[in-house]
Amino acid sequence: MNILVVEDDREMADVLVRGLQEEAHDVKLARDGTTALRLSGDSCFDLILLDVMLPGLSGLEVAKRLRMRSEHVPVLMLTARDALQDVVMGLDAGADDYLTKPFSFLELLARIRALARRNPVAGPKNVLEVEDLVLDTSSYRAFRKGREIHLSFTEFRLLELLARNHGRVVSRHTILEAVWSHRRDIGGNTVDAFVRLLRKKVEDGAQVRLIQTHRGFGYSIGVPN
Repeated sequence: MNILVVEDDREMADVLVRGLQEEAHDVKLARDGTTALRLSGDSCFDLILLDVMLPGLSGLEVAKRLRMRSEHVPVLMLTARDALQDVVMGLDAGADDYLTKPFSFLELLARIRALARRNPVAGPKNVLEVEDLVLDTSSYRAFRKGREIHLSFTEFRLLELLARNHGRVVSRHTILEAVWSHRRDIGGNTVDAFVRLLRKKVEDGAQVRLIQTHRGFGYSIGVPN
């Protein structure tokens, strides 16, 4: 994989870069947010490891700007903060996963493999249309009534799952298996949190609610609540 590591702590950066290179990954390093945005614009990365506390632009701001540029590269956020509010802020900014420092390098590699499984190589253009929603599954872009919706990779995967099951209710268990690849530390509350974030973006300015909640079971598109 082609990985961008964004980390200002020299010791941590050296450990990450050296460890990932030993695992046969191609790695570039950015020590601040501005450099990270420049490198991500110049190269195509399969994954970005993004520290939250950076000089200048924070990791949260970098993630937001990546999504504003419609870049759907998976972002694994590294943070020393494990409070729920901090996690929600990271996910809302556009991160697909998060890992709290200090962490095991083996766990980091497992998280990277999980993100890679959820990020297949794009093939021919594939457009999925459901009601007034259009998903381009080859470029991970979403539109509603012609307005582009800027989503993180995980948010897109969740929306795509609901769209492909148009007219059916998708259980939380099915969503966990499809989107989070059986991660044991992810539960129904995470699904609910992601749906809230997704709904906020998808329903913005729309008169008709697209994503329906079926309490005690799951979510749907095209099934009345």
